[in-house]
Amino acid sequence: MFKGKITVIGAGNVGATTAYTLMLSGLVSEIVLIDVNRDKAEGDALDMNHGMCFVNPVKVIAGDYSDIKGSDMVIITAGVGQKPGETRIDLLKRNADIFRNIVENVLRYCHDDTILMVVTNPVDILTYITYKISGFSKRHVIGSGTVLDTARLKYLLGEHTNVDVRNVHTYIMGEHGDSEVAAWSVTNVAGMGVDSYCKKTGGCDDCKVDKQFFYDKTRTAAYDIIEKKGSTYYAIALAVRRIVESIIGNENSILTVSSLFEGEYGISDICLSAPTIVGSDGAERILEISFSEEECQKLRESADTLKQLAKEIGF
Repeated sequence: MFKGKITVIGAGNVGATTAYTLMLSGLVSEIVLIDVNRDKAEGDALDMNHGMCFVNPVKVIAGDYSDIKGSDMVIITAGVGQKPGETRIDLLKRNADIFRNIVENVLRYCHDDTILMVVTNPVDILTYITYKISGFSKRHVIGSGTVLDTARLKYLLGEHTNVDVRNVHTYIMGEHGDSEVAAWSVTNVAGMGVDSYCKKTGGCDDCKVDKQFFYDKTRTAAYDIIEKKGSTYYAIALAVRRIVESIIGNENSILTVSSLFEGEYGISDICLSAPTIVGSDGAERILEISFSEEECQKLRESADTLKQLAKEIGF
């Protein structure tokens, strides 16, 4: 049974904003912040506690690894950040060694019923490393995956169609990064393809969607934000909250989290994203949807890219 305790490892921009977003959500009763910079974690906890009279009371503390005990979920956001002009894959070698140490410390204090969520980039490889090191059920090791990328594409299409973004349905699959795949074959508004919707309603900025333009805008969105302000953290924190919400509420929501593939779409032994049922047991089932053959092939190519990188670092 979910007791409502979550540990966030890493009190940088993403970790602190995630903790704050969870505090505002009312979803949990206790949040532990862990960071190598203890003063930063303590400052964030104190800052949040000073606003406690304005929200549903939540216990927020700065702790160490021993404080993980009793956590239902451990969310890992720690690691070195992405530099301007640097791809997520470039981060891999810099983050892999750091991450091994983090996961080994986490395992000293959590049990195999704990759900581990990886947010640090490159998220798919680090999710795979976490799965391999932990020995946990594949359902209990998930990455934030392309939940944010999917939200970015929905936002762009919502702006284009002048429709509430929550009524735009689409997926970004594969790697959270340069080889990600847009599932245009199932993208729709009110059950209609976007081009059809625009033609029938006349309410769009243009009657035809420039798919390459929207894909490129989605894929490079993080680079644009990093160039302007150094890092991204608001939207990813909200994406993490959405995943947590689905797990706590056992919603069986369909989200594009990253998890281990075992034959789905012809892919095995790597973590990447596809529409997945997310509930109280974590990533409960990867759905095999009838995407176009071209999209499935690109998904497999994305998996091959990640598998090669995993091999290069000994996984």
